[in-house]
Amino acid sequence: MERTAILNVVGLTPRLLGRDTPRLQQAAQAGGLIQVKPVLPAVTCTAQSTYLTGLPPAGHGCVANGWYDRELAEHHFWKQSNHLVHGAKLWETCRAARPGFTCAKLFWWYNMYSSADWSITPRPMYPADGRKVFDVYTHPLSIRDELKRELGPFPFPAFWGPLAGIASSEWIARSAEWIENKHRPDLSLVYLPHLDYNLQRLGPDDPRLAQDCRAIDRVAGGLLDFYARRGVRTIVLSEYGITAVRRSIALNRIFRARGWITVKDELGLELLDCGTSKAFAIADHQVAHIYVNDRSLLSAVRAAVEAVDGVARVLDTEGRRAAGLDHARSGDLVAFSAEDSWFTYYYWDDDRKAPDFARCVDIHRKYGYDPVELFVDPALSLPRLRIAGKLLRKQLGFRTLMDVISLDPSLVKGSHGTCPADAREWPVLIGTGESAAPLEATAVHERLLRICLR
Repeated sequence: MERTAILNVVGLTPRLLGRDTPRLQQAAQAGGLIQVKPVLPAVTCTAQSTYLTGLPPAGHGCVANGWYDRELAEHHFWKQSNHLVHGAKLWETCRAARPGFTCAKLFWWYNMYSSADWSITPRPMYPADGRKVFDVYTHPLSIRDELKRELGPFPFPAFWGPLAGIASSEWIARSAEWIENKHRPDLSLVYLPHLDYNLQRLGPDDPRLAQDCRAIDRVAGGLLDFYARRGVRTIVLSEYGITAVRRSIALNRIFRARGWITVKDELGLELLDCGTSKAFAIADHQVAHIYVNDRSLLSAVRAAVEAVDGVARVLDTEGRRAAGLDHARSGDLVAFSAEDSWFTYYYWDDDRKAPDFARCVDIHRKYGYDPVELFVDPALSLPRLRIAGKLLRKQLGFRTLMDVISLDPSLVKGSHGTCPADAREWPVLIGTGESAAPLEATAVHERLLRICLR
């Protein structure tokens, strides 16, 4: 009975395979490479959910990395409960066909309260005194202390933010080896995010990206060798390709100028009030879900968005249905940007009134995904000293705000979410054989299923 490991090498595309990725290139030559036409939107939570269920977003419900809950009148980003993903997951289908089939889910998203046998996912602790303590959540809970004792603490700052880098992928790879050595799962799902960081910081055309390719190739190559020695078949998969961008689009500022959003003053700073806004956008890379509370404005909102330079198309009900995005969580309108553009959540007109979380790494509170969190504000003098001082204050028990992030979206040089015109920028599936034609993202599931049930 063959066992399988699936390495999710985020951001890997045919264009990046080559001299700087010799191990991944070798795997493609030996096991076959298939270009995958990305699901829309081509973002983490949507892509992973489609691969694991074989369903479009209309079926599994993960219409982006975040959305607006109309009943709670609250936005949600980067939630972790697996109950949010509808449909049978890959390991559940395998288990039904082969009782006793086991799965380890290592840092793939929606990784809490799933039916996987073992899971590890980033999960800070938030004590009542306002601190944020970096940690991981595991199932079973008992392996958390074992992992940290043997591998050391998960390098959380290297997973996201200005310090994001190879250390997080290295730790995840070691945790995958740890799980394999102790539990021998039939299926291991391993998330390796390193390429994602500088593809967004620098863009895919920057020559400095070569060192990032070499770094992830080393980590992935180590896992390829490790699993080969254990008799485990390894598949390499990616979620999306990142294209070079030159402009950001702030739909909420456009809506504000037309009087459609409500901004609430809180301690002198501005907070977007979604529940009383007539129309607002939840931004996520190159997709924006637009929620229109005042239905009489629907046509006007669509016309306003379509007129924005950098917006490629706007989907209404019929368009959402045709794109597989017709789900209750979707916006009333869904906008996709051109490849050279992306959507920011910004809604304030004066940076002095930006909410306090805007200058922080705060992935849950913001009204959209914020890639500017990858940058320390270049306008800060002596930023390392400033950060060290804030960390010291935290260690001494004082409350302080890590407000060191820039508010300049022009720093971002790469984004994803739409389907690039050039298939060399599409995600890849390596190790399941050749294919003359690209594979739809929804068809990847069946390919993986056949491998796992051999």
